[in-house]
Amino acid sequence: MKESLRSALEVVLEAAMRQGAEYVEVRSTARDREVVSYKDGQLDGVFLEDDCGVGVRALFGNGWGFASTNQLEPHALVELAAEAVRAARAACDTHRAAVAIPPAVSGTYTTSLVEDPLAVPLTEKLETFRSAHAKIRSGQGIIGARGNSIAQRTHARFLASNGSRIEQTVVLCGGGLTAIAQVDGEVQTRSAPKSHEGNVLQGGFEVFRGFDLEGQAERIREEALALARAPVTPAGETTVILGGSQLSLQIHESVGHPSELDRALGEEISLAGASFLLPELLGSLQFGSERVTLTADATTPLGPGTFGFDDEGTPAQSVKLVERGRFVGYLSGRDSAARIGTESGGAMRAESWAALPIVRMVNVNLEPGQGTLDDLIGGVDRGFLFENNKSWSIDDLRLNFQFSCEMAREIKGGKLTGRVFRNPVYSGVTPKFWGRCSGIAGPSEWEMWGWMFCGKGDPMQLIHVGHGCAPARFERVQVGLSR
Repeated sequence: MKESLRSALEVVLEAAMRQGAEYVEVRSTARDREVVSYKDGQLDGVFLEDDCGVGVRALFGNGWGFASTNQLEPHALVELAAEAVRAARAACDTHRAAVAIPPAVSGTYTTSLVEDPLAVPLTEKLETFRSAHAKIRSGQGIIGARGNSIAQRTHARFLASNGSRIEQTVVLCGGGLTAIAQVDGEVQTRSAPKSHEGNVLQGGFEVFRGFDLEGQAERIREEALALARAPVTPAGETTVILGGSQLSLQIHESVGHPSELDRALGEEISLAGASFLLPELLGSLQFGSERVTLTADATTPLGPGTFGFDDEGTPAQSVKLVERGRFVGYLSGRDSAARIGTESGGAMRAESWAALPIVRMVNVNLEPGQGTLDDLIGGVDRGFLFENNKSWSIDDLRLNFQFSCEMAREIKGGKLTGRVFRNPVYSGVTPKFWGRCSGIAGPSEWEMWGWMFCGKGDPMQLIHVGHGCAPARFERVQVGLSR
C-alpha cells in the first residue's frame, strides 16, 4: 500500500473524530482476483478484478455508521468521514446497549507462499487443463470436460482512533476439474478435488500444483462413466460415511451458519434465516455425539478463513463451538458477543472495502478422531461412502437438510465392494444427525477444504471460508432418491 494512501487514511480518521465520532475505524482494501474457466481443453472465460477503496465505520453514542468510496481524492475522503458520522448519529438509539471501545492492537499478517499465483502465466494454467481434458475426453461416452482456476490477493490496512494499526495480505489459490459422461441418455459428472469451484486454499500456486489435476483426470473419467451406467442408490435407513469434501459442506451448512451469533439473535431473519442455536441453549444443548468437537479457528494453516485480525481489529483466535457433543460457543464480533455477556470470537469480516463487517465464518473445523478411512469402513456391516456434493437444501433454522452427492460406494462386511451407485441423497435433522456420529478418522486423513463464495448479508457479501475435517461415519441415516 502506498505511503500516500496511508496518510490519507489518517486524514479520514481525524476528520471523523472532528465530526464528533467517539470511535472510528478506517479500512482500505485492494483486491486482485483472477477466475478462469476452461471447457474441453480450451479457454472458456476470464474474470479479472483490480479493485481498491476505503470504508469507514464510526461510533456515536451507541449507533454505528458506515460509508465507503473508491474515490481517493482528499475532498472525497473528508466527505466520506462526515457521511459515516452522520449515519452513526442517525442510528443512535438510547434503548440499545452501550458499545465498548476496544483496546488498541497492532500487527501484520502475510500469507506464506512459494509462488505468486497471479504471476503465473495464463498459458501455463491453460496447458494443465488442455492435458487433463485430453485424458478425460479420450474415453468413449465422455461428452465434456470442465475446469477452473482461481487466484486472489487481498491487501488491507486498518486504522482506528484507539491507536490500532494493522496491515494484512491474504493470498488464495485453487481450482478443480470435472468429467461429464453420458450412457444411454443418463448424464453424470465426477469432479476433483472437490465439486463446484474446486478446492481453494490459502497459499501460492504450489497449492494448485498439489492438486495434480492431470493425475486425477483418468480416475474421474472412469468414475463418471461408471456412474452413468450405475443404478440409483437404494433408499432406506443405513450407515453412511461422508468423505471429507462432502463433510466440509455439511459442516458449513449445519454447523457454521447456525453458530453465527447475529443469526441466533434474529438479525439475519429477513435474508438468510435464523438459527435453532438460541442463546438460552448455550452450554446445555447436546448438539452431537461425544466424538464431535467443532472449532472456529482463524489460525489454521491453509485455511481460507485464516488471518491475523478480523475486520474490526480483533486478533485471530480459536473458539470452541461444540465440545464433545455439547454446544458451547458462537462465531461472533464485539457487539454481538457483548449482548450475551461473552468476548468477541474474532469473526467480523467484510467482503471488500465497500462492505460493512458482519459476523462470518472463519475456518470451522471438525477435530479428528482416530484411525484411517479403512478403519471407519471396517466398522460398517452394510452402508455407503458418499463423495462430493451435487446440491443441498436446508431450512431457515438450519435444522432440516437434504444433500445430494456425486457417488455412493457400497460397503459390505467392513469392505468396499467396488459397486457404485448414482444420485445418492441423504437427509436429516441437524442435532440428531450429529448425534449419530459413530466415528471420525484420525489426523492422517484430515484435510482443509475451501469454499470461495459463501453468501450472507444484505446487500449480499461473498466471502471465502474453510472447513478442515477427516471422513466421518453416521448411523441410521435416511438415504433417499434423486432423479
